[in-house]
Amino acid sequence: MSFQSYLDNIETKTGVTPRRFIELAAERGFGPGTKATPIVQWLADEYGLGRGHAMALVHVITKGDRIDDKHVGSAGVHRDDSDRLWLDGKDTKPTA
Repeated sequence: MSFQSYLDNIETKTGVTPRRFIELAAERGFGPGTKATPIVQWLADEYGLGRGHAMALVHVITKGDRIDDKHVGSAGVHRDDSDRLWLDGKDTKPTA
């Protein structure tokens, strides 16, 4: 599953866009420099997210929308089309 697919699936499950999760995390004092454990716990407690999906959000909360380009255009199962993630909702994502 691509990184973007993780984020899209989280939105489907919770109804919350990745951008909104970043805002909600900031309201709780989470952001760059925050360790994964408290963010993962918050996402599990309030949204029922498992560790894999929570870790995808940990990345965007602490590091933003860029991912390592080693996954871009690769043939692996975690292949993404871009090194930038779309955070504003799967239904508003522009088509390439």
